Amino acid sequence: MKESKLFTPYQMGPVTLRNRVIRSAAFESMGKDFGPTQALKDYHVSVARGGVGMTTLAYASVNRSGVSFNSQLWLRDEIVPQLRDITDAVHAEGAAVGVQIGHCGNMTHWSTAGSFPVSASNGFNLYSPTFHRKLRRSEIPQMAKDFGQAVVTAHEAGFDSVEVHAGHGYLISQFLSPYTNHRRDEFGGSLENRMRFMNMCLEEVMEQAARCNMAVLVKHNMEDGFKRGIQIPESIEIAKQIESFGVHGIVLSSGFVSKAPMAVMRGRIPTKTMGYYMPWSQWPQKIVVSLFGKWMIKQYDFEECFFLENAKKFRAALKGPLVYVGGLVSREGIEKVLDEGFEMVQMARALINNPAFVNQLREGDMTTRSGCDHRDYCIARMYSVDMKCCHNCSEEIPQKLWKELNSIK
Repeated sequence: MKESKLFTPYQMGPVTLRNRVIRSAAFESMGKDFGPTQALKDYHVSVARGGVGMTTLAYASVNRSGVSFNSQLWLRDEIVPQLRDITDAVHAEGAAVGVQIGHCGNMTHWSTAGSFPVSASNGFNLYSPTFHRKLRRSEIPQMAKDFGQAVVTAHEAGFDSVEVHAGHGYLISQFLSPYTNHRRDEFGGSLENRMRFMNMCLEEVMEQAARCNMAVLVKHNMEDGFKRGIQIPESIEIAKQIESFGVHGIVLSSGFVSKAPMAVMRGRIPTKTMGYYMPWSQWPQKIVVSLFGKWMIKQYDFEECFFLENAKKFRAALKGPLVYVGGLVSREGIEKVLDEGFEMVQMARALINNPAFVNQLREGDMTTRSGCDHRDYCIARMYSVDMKCCHNCSEEIPQKLWKELNSIK
């Protein structure tokens, strides 16, 4: 086999990764009361032991108003000792560890966020479902500072890097996208104005990261996944702006969770399974998703490296380091991506199926492939229970759910 850069070290700003594989910040749903649990620690330690260069704890909110779920992290001083326990254990396995920081914006509910949901503009979000209000101009500077403070908290907890979530229809993305940003002040209208909040957040993040000697990645939407959202030409301009801050990598993703969720992950989500795991406290959504989900949620056929053709357009337009994510399930696919000039790769589902997949890649050859068969059971239960693969779930899966899962294979 030719010499591959897959298992060569990579200098990601101040952090040295032992190889080019990062466990992406796919939501584990393994927290409790906005803090970490033993299950969250055990999973990330298993991935670190399994060979990744870095593992990433997902979806940590920069403040209370930005949490969507009780099982999500909210970065604050009270949980620093528990987080330090996780980062120390990951480091002991030889891997770096990062945390994704963000704010969900309108994708929450007052009962979870502890306040009326906020966004770039007023409106109603069917995802929650809830009404939401636009952030007042006077509130925006403090929100940006909360992103910077999250970096400080992450540093105190022992993380090597932060990944700023600026995609998938969360708060920064809600300001960037014309679909959700209808403001008429200096934060709305032109692309320059819509980028203003993102710029403020990144200024705070980069200032604190430099002080803390931490690496910074930014997750960015190549496209929102529908006509009224961000398209590739505009997205490339946003990516150039992100690059100008000197970030240590841009993670190229796509999709809008509240509008085109499967554009993010691709595949045919088992909606009856999703409805089954939703709690009865959410009975309207549970019934609607169970009965009508397959018509409500646009489905996509899974294909390996599904973002690659779009990502290559960004590789051609940008000079800085880029992280490819999207449908990596084999050694052949990973090598194809690295050969196109991407510095690092991220994956999640292959590592949910087998946390030791990276060690398996190291020991195998070009035919080595993940056991993930993209039935997306892990996604169906992700927001209601936790993220587990149907092939190694410790609890028994009802036969009626296997019927749906087998129909997707």
